[in-house]
Amino acid sequence: MSYLMMDLAGHSVSEEEASLLSHPQVGGIILFTRNFSNKTQLIDLIKSVRQIRPELLIAVDHEGGRVQRFREGFSLIPAMGDILPAAAGDITLAQSWSKELGFLMAVELLACDIDLSFAPVLDVNGISDVIGKRSFSAEPSQVSALAESFIEGMNEAGMAAVGKHFPGHGSVKADTHVAMAEDNRSQAQIFEHDMVPFKQLIGKKLLNGVMPAHVVYSQLDPNPAGFSSFWLQKVLRQELEFDGVIFSDDLGMKGASFEGDYLGRAKAALTAGCDMILVCNDPEGVNTLLANFEWPQTPPSVNATKLKANKEQVMSALGCEERWQKAQQLANQITHSQA
Repeated sequence: MSYLMMDLAGHSVSEEEASLLSHPQVGGIILFTRNFSNKTQLIDLIKSVRQIRPELLIAVDHEGGRVQRFREGFSLIPAMGDILPAAAGDITLAQSWSKELGFLMAVELLACDIDLSFAPVLDVNGISDVIGKRSFSAEPSQVSALAESFIEGMNEAGMAAVGKHFPGHGSVKADTHVAMAEDNRSQAQIFEHDMVPFKQLIGKKLLNGVMPAHVVYSQLDPNPAGFSSFWLQKVLRQELEFDGVIFSDDLGMKGASFEGDYLGRAKAALTAGCDMILVCNDPEGVNTLLANFEWPQTPPSVNATKLKANKEQVMSALGCEERWQKAQQLANQITHSQA
């Protein structure tokens, strides 16, 4: 088992990247819009990665709305925050729609041999500059209900679910991609509001992975959640009894600079309890870690390859053309109703 998820620079795998992908500590890649020109090119790119390391976990952020990496040739998935308003507040109808959108998002990626989308977002919508309509709702119970249905659709297509950003980013205004973020609310406010969807879905064994936030919850711990043994081991592992994979958020983000350079960030994340760390948009950072970092001698607590696509379920889902088409129509209907 390997600890690092890296990215690629363009539409094909360079010789240097091929060498990096062969490194035993690389366990996966995450794709971005820069890796996509059309579906044929994307499939060829993934085939070339599989030829180097068939077992690698291939992931993407493909939530819907403004966070959808591939567009031409793919259905436009609406923002999760548009589902309930489009259903005129009818939670039962919104749940049925959410399930079909989860299926649609997943089956289109799986058809290209992509294992995983880092979804769903379980943040409760509040004041965040970066979350907004990426969240299902401003009400924790509605986030839980709609996310559960979305995950059910994902699972029916053969894709595992990764909830983010634990324990909740919606009540923090700053965007941790570009700024340090601090939440100074009490434990009760965080546990009884933001963390509710995580607690409920983990309790139902619906999350196979969790990605923590690069946010400091200063009343509870001085470290960002992704570098905090309090959040990852005491709360997530022990209190919530989460037994899936813990991914770091991108260690290149400003919110991760709390722990210094990449060597410090990687050590802090892995020591705190992450099973796989992400380094994106910085090939030198990847090179530095693979060349200089002292990786743990023991494997991660949970093997991330458990999140690879369920091939039997995928084959069944790919045969559901009518369901796929109806879900596409639904996605268009919601998107246009909220435009």
